[in-house]
Amino acid sequence: MAGNSSDFLLEIGVEEMPARFLDPALAELKDLAAAALKEQRLEFIKVETYGTPRRLTLFVEGLAESQAPLETEAKGPAVKVAYNPDGTPTKAAEGFARGQGVPVASLVQKTVGKVDYVFAVKREAGRQAVEVLPLLAPALIAGLHFPKPMRWGDLEIRFARPIRWIVALFGSDIVPFEFAGHQAGRATAGHRFLSKGPIEVSSPAEYFEKMRQSFVMVDPRERRETIWRQVQELAASAGGKIEQDEDLLNEVNNLLEYPTALMGDFSPQYLNLPKEVLVTEMREHQRYFPVTSAGGGLLPKFIAVRNGGAEYIEIVMAGNEKVLRARLADADFFFKEDLKAPLVEKVPALKKIVFQESLGSIYDKVVRVSELTEYLAGVLGADEQEKKCALRAAYLAKADLVTNMVYEFPELQGVMGREYAERSGEGPGVATAIYEHYLPRFASDDLPGTIAGRMLSIADKMDNIVGCFAIGIQPSGSQDPYALRRQALGISHILLAGGIKLSLEKTVEKAYRCYEGKVSLKLSLGEVTKDVAEFFKHRLKGILEDRGFHYDTVEAVLASGCDDFSDAFKRVQALADFRSDPAFDNLLTAFIRANNLSKKTVNIHIDPERLVDPSEKILFESLDSVRGKVEKYQADQDYRSQLAAIAALQEPLDRFFNSVMVMVDDQPVRENRLALLLNLAALVKQVADLSKIVVDAK
Repeated sequence: MAGNSSDFLLEIGVEEMPARFLDPALAELKDLAAAALKEQRLEFIKVETYGTPRRLTLFVEGLAESQAPLETEAKGPAVKVAYNPDGTPTKAAEGFARGQGVPVASLVQKTVGKVDYVFAVKREAGRQAVEVLPLLAPALIAGLHFPKPMRWGDLEIRFARPIRWIVALFGSDIVPFEFAGHQAGRATAGHRFLSKGPIEVSSPAEYFEKMRQSFVMVDPRERRETIWRQVQELAASAGGKIEQDEDLLNEVNNLLEYPTALMGDFSPQYLNLPKEVLVTEMREHQRYFPVTSAGGGLLPKFIAVRNGGAEYIEIVMAGNEKVLRARLADADFFFKEDLKAPLVEKVPALKKIVFQESLGSIYDKVVRVSELTEYLAGVLGADEQEKKCALRAAYLAKADLVTNMVYEFPELQGVMGREYAERSGEGPGVATAIYEHYLPRFASDDLPGTIAGRMLSIADKMDNIVGCFAIGIQPSGSQDPYALRRQALGISHILLAGGIKLSLEKTVEKAYRCYEGKVSLKLSLGEVTKDVAEFFKHRLKGILEDRGFHYDTVEAVLASGCDDFSDAFKRVQALADFRSDPAFDNLLTAFIRANNLSKKTVNIHIDPERLVDPSEKILFESLDSVRGKVEKYQADQDYRSQLAAIAALQEPLDRFFNSVMVMVDDQPVRENRLALLLNLAALVKQVADLSKIVVDAK
């Protein structure tokens, strides 16, 4: 980079912000700064952001001390209009130069297309960075967005949390500006408890070391590595290990400025509780790292990370142990109380819990899901044992919602249902299906692994979707309060992963019938079926494109129907594969010619008696022969072979077009020829509508 440069530091000091705000804010600050500096023609070597719960820091390495010169061109009249034959400028040239603020003698000539024009070239010297930065810095701060910004005092400004100080230095000089009632300066703050008083920063170069001396590890990457190293070392010292947990590690990292890990103990008697209960208490409620043995079982230990040094660590440890001990004692009490009655006895209590005010109680939902599960068992060919298991699980699936444990820890629904089912003497298949019917709970989550779990998961989610659509509650924009998109994606992934053949339309109808006559529905069956089909189509389209299938391949297949997701997936695979085959060009050409002529044709019946030309007779015979092969390929879902067989019709089709005119005046002959073409196009559309294919996207 030419010219002189200095480092630029901008630190926004705030009250402790939520952990989830930090990473997005740092990423946005980096992007905004890079874009703003480029727009202002201020060259730099590198832009980086750093942060803790109390500060967002922008560090620009090697920022130019002045803007790059700006050169602009303005197009004027054509040369033949701008100059007289003797070369002197015309009034048009003089007026243009005057309007651009340049001497007429400075106009230059350039060719645009085949015409020569005059251009005014204006060169503007760049301003000094010290003039630009006081305007740029507050704009960067104001440009940051947060999920839930707040106001404070009598200010109209919104930010993650109240701003308490601002540091802005270009080299050793303060960048002067005011924001949220604070003048930018060189005074920052260290750790809230371990550092005393304001800290003066002379230049950006000394910022990180001064922060470290003030017990602030400002680099989140360094802080994260330190935390992970410390917790691993502590776990190893107790003969245990820490399972990788990126979410917990990131959250803890964004909650503190100076990490020191500590290991505490809890009574081994609590290991009698289900592992998920202990992990939930430690991870979700206390932000502790559970310690496991080499075999994966929990040890009666936990690792916490304090925001401070090692001083008085024993007191901090004792405090954390006391808090966890109380929470585990509560969990132990809830667990023992819940076990006093078998899970099945809790089902009637679901009648008192509202599922949705227009859709009845949770017990009503249990009845519907059981009915829908029985339907799925029939259409999916489940054997008697699988059906019995699924129906028992459907009846018990929501019973844990009235337990003390799930009331206290809602995130354990399904997990406790499985645990209580096992302890109530239910079979392992029933217990597993109860847990699996909530799967998948989020993107990349596990899918149900048992047939009963899959059927129950589909039934539960389909009941939610159809019920909400039927009363007019549909996702719109970013609003999806009942997580219907996630549930539709869950059903889609289950169907695709298991290769399950299921009619979406018939399943929606069955789910709708389960509501009919019991609650008041706003939309008819036809309206719900249409809306839900389109809703699922969008989910399937996204899944297929995420898996790497080209958008027009997906569009072509979905245009031919996607009532059976498993079948649609096989058709997408076949078309994607066949597009690399040289025969695909023949198939595409044959389809486009046949489809373009016949797409408005209604009559599909071909009368052999009206085939007068040898070429149309040959095409008819070829089509009839291919149709026989296609029926077999369709039965086997061998769609690639089906496309290859249809592609072979290119030659008789070419002969047909070369020998006859389709749109003849004789209406019966014309309609018969159009029916011939319509039948050919229909064979292709059983797999995909190739009119959606973009030729250049092959």
